[in-house]
Amino acid sequence: MRTVPFTGGEKESLRASMDRHRDAVLWKIEGLDDEALRRPMTPSGTNLLGLVKHLAAVEYWWFADAFGQEHEELPFDDDDENADLRVDAGETTADVLAFYARARASSDEVIEKFDLEDLGTNERGERMTLRWILIHVIEETARHAGHMDIVRELIDGESGDHRRV
Repeated sequence: MRTVPFTGGEKESLRASMDRHRDAVLWKIEGLDDEALRRPMTPSGTNLLGLVKHLAAVEYWWFADAFGQEHEELPFDDDDENADLRVDAGETTADVLAFYARARASSDEVIEKFDLEDLGTNERGERMTLRWILIHVIEETARHAGHMDIVRELIDGESGDHRRV
């Protein structure tokens, strides 16, 4: 399990925190078959693979899109606010995991390229610092990792934010 350094610099600490939660997301899906990953576990249809897909789209949108970097098409739909949480029948687990890996790599490039005070722009034209975006995405990832913890526990009893040794 990654830890946030007690004496690290601000950017290093924020990245370590984000990576810690990203790793928890991946641990939540480890060892489960495709059926379990897609199984809706709440009345709204929340499932583990859909949450991974959502987090990939969130990372691309907040980092690459806000800083004008190229990225692949995102699964957002103005007519369906939950489109990015659904995994289509034609999408494989490997597809979703590769999408998440590419989004993470793209976000890491943005974080490396820009300073914490550099400004990105959202779809409403509002400006925000890379620092704010990092904090927001850490919060978003941690929130959904918590959802994934509950969903995983409902599937097979596994819980926690890291593997038991």
